[in-house]
Amino acid sequence: MVSMPQPLILAATDLSSRSAHVPGRAAALAGILGARLILAHVGAEDTGGRRGALAKGRGKADEDLETLATRHRAEPLRLSGEPAAALAALAQAEGAALIVLGLHRERRVLDVLRLTTMERIVLQAPCPVLIAQWPSEHPYRQVLAPTDFSAASAAALIMAARIAPQARFHAIHALSLPLGAIFKRGSRETDAALDRASARREAFLATPGLPELAEVPEIVPGGVHQVLGFRRDELGADLVAIGAHSGRDPKALGNYARDLMRAPPTDLLVAKPG
Repeated sequence: MVSMPQPLILAATDLSSRSAHVPGRAAALAGILGARLILAHVGAEDTGGRRGALAKGRGKADEDLETLATRHRAEPLRLSGEPAAALAALAQAEGAALIVLGLHRERRVLDVLRLTTMERIVLQAPCPVLIAQWPSEHPYRQVLAPTDFSAASAAALIMAARIAPQARFHAIHALSLPLGAIFKRGSRETDAALDRASARREAFLATPGLPELAEVPEIVPGGVHQVLGFRRDELGADLVAIGAHSGRDPKALGNYARDLMRAPPTDLLVAKPG
């Protein structure tokens, strides 16, 4: 019998309060998956200037990383270079099943002009990414997937089932109509949109490996943010699972995924098509 390789979780910490809950959540998920856990910190490279200050900073960062890794039974690893590229390369080399990150550091002007580090990691990573912002004392209980019925949405739910085996799973689709159209059952535009969404839902539900859903995904007219906010509050969802993009461009993040990643309402799992 050929034994399956042990899965790996790669947790990244910037050693700030933004990633305070990353090691604990990653350790809890490593226990669920029976996975190795690497706790990585990407530090600045020494370019020849301010050498003494960098060395001192490295010493403190290394100590903090070692302490965190020991506490959570992880392998500490210090990386250098551009964070997205370094973490994605490590995840690729190690065959990581999941990357766990902390919250994004907001930069109001730069965030408008370019992709954030977190967004670049999601695009370059070979596996799903979890943004952890809540304490890990309790496993995930209610998982909500705002879905466009794409392969990426299905991949997010499939991964959510691996890391939250005790959870109930829910999916919801926000139905958008052409600009200027009003949702009205019986109208040609509304009925056509509902028919298209229903057909995509049937194909989505036939995806191999999709976890059992608590109910058939509801198709609700309205904006995605509004629909998600209402349903998340109603369920008390503690994990939201989304696809990184729609079917339009597999090399770019969807606008909704970007919005959620920058200000996640709860822990957030982002996946690309399997």
